[in-house]
Amino acid sequence: MSDDADRIIGLYERHARSYDAERGKTLFERPWLDRFTALIPAGAAILDIGCGAGEPIARHLIEAGYDVTGIDASDAMIGQCRGRFPGRTWTVADMRGLSLGRRFAGLIAWDSFFHLKPDDQRGMFPVFAAHAAPGAALMFTSGPWAGEAIGEYRGQPLYHASLDGAEYRLLLAQNGFKVVAQMNEDPGCGGHTVWLARLHGGNDD
Repeated sequence: MSDDADRIIGLYERHARSYDAERGKTLFERPWLDRFTALIPAGAAILDIGCGAGEPIARHLIEAGYDVTGIDASDAMIGQCRGRFPGRTWTVADMRGLSLGRRFAGLIAWDSFFHLKPDDQRGMFPVFAAHAAPGAALMFTSGPWAGEAIGEYRGQPLYHASLDGAEYRLLLAQNGFKVVAQMNEDPGCGGHTVWLARLHGGNDD
């Protein structure tokens, strides 16, 4: 399975346009996005980690007036973002080594973080904290329980992994985040398991 995890970036790079065409644009994620943005000042800076081609999530946030910066390890995906949303910052980068030198009011890693191997996921929490302003909101999707799973895309293996929920809570707490809301396999959100947390230091602490 480790080899399949290492092939994820190449898989998305090869199939960037077909993935974008097939990616649902109905924004079933909106209830969670609304909870996320409720924690963020109007017009604030948001970092979209694993932004893909920028639709529908980055588009929704941009159209709502937020200052979105996106990173993705696929050059082809970032190219589509630049074409759709010129004037924004879109950067080809591997989230595992991310070091942008700035902090954001919101960070989102929707359907991206869960492609990392378990140890790489553990290493992401200091990365999240390093890019989060005091009181920042963090939202990510995971699996509902600990383990690795192989899906399929275009006839090729698509790696996913998750830690146990208790470990996610511990990692968040160790890096200064407090869980605001969490749901396993939310039926109103396409069965996604969603985490919403906030970094200590905001006005509501």
